[in-house]
Amino acid sequence: MQTIDSIQVSLNAGGMNTINIVLAFVMYGVALGIKPQIFVEVFRKPKSVLLGMLCQLVLLPAFTCGLAILLTGWISPMMAMGMILVAACPGGNISNFMSSLGKANIELSVSLTAISTALAVFLTPFNFWCWGSLYLHFAGVESEIPTLVIPLWDVFKTIFILLGIPLVLGILTSHFLPKVAEALKKPLQWLSIVIFLAMVVLSFSSNIHAFLVSVKYIFIVVFIHNLLALSIGFGVGTIGKVPYRDRRTLTIETGIQNSGLGLALMLGTTLFANFPPHGGMLVITAWWGIWHIISGLTVATIFNRTKRDA
Repeated sequence: MQTIDSIQVSLNAGGMNTINIVLAFVMYGVALGIKPQIFVEVFRKPKSVLLGMLCQLVLLPAFTCGLAILLTGWISPMMAMGMILVAACPGGNISNFMSSLGKANIELSVSLTAISTALAVFLTPFNFWCWGSLYLHFAGVESEIPTLVIPLWDVFKTIFILLGIPLVLGILTSHFLPKVAEALKKPLQWLSIVIFLAMVVLSFSSNIHAFLVSVKYIFIVVFIHNLLALSIGFGVGTIGKVPYRDRRTLTIETGIQNSGLGLALMLGTTLFANFPPHGGMLVITAWWGIWHIISGLTVATIFNRTKRDA
């Protein structure tokens, strides 16, 4: 764990600005699929959407905090904070593609991605602050990290810039220039995956040895965490007795997180400058972004081959 937390990434101002601009560009691409009509449909048939929001915005961060507390002693506090940061991020934009592949409810998927992305401006900093603080309290690690303070206001301002402005521009483009939005949506979706992988390479290019040493250990933690997320989505959908297509969507939406946002917050800002060495956060967030693509494709393929489409 000490090897993992010792991983450090330092970027100059130019590198930080580049990552911020790239992430804002990606979020603009996500917003191109958001149309005002989507929110109208939400109020007409709210059950599945409300359950999705419950999974994404409440249960996943809460259960993640509980899981991190259970793993106290086996993972470092910074790894736990990385898990909570990922859980606090909105749904990943590739979830719509995964839902399509898995014969899920694509309209519901777009609605959930749109709403979680819009609310992330407020709820990502709040959930990270709330559940991160609870973890530090109940895990009894305050004395180990006496200087750790989660800067709620600074995180809010950063996320508002990274998400809020691109979100508004994307929605306006979708509304006033629908043909342009449709043409850009798919290329930007795939570009976001390439950009994320490039961010991962950038993160560990000078720490490759420490990453290779820790990746097997990190794999287990992320596997358990991602399985928990997928299970929350499917379990809540089952308990809520929503149509099976909606259960598929809830599973995929809860299991795919916009970890690129979390990575950008660590690499492209100074928000975590006062944190202790936080390589554990970095590795958890980066590997999450890679693993949820693998797990998402796997789950979507299983759904695709399942005949039940009710």
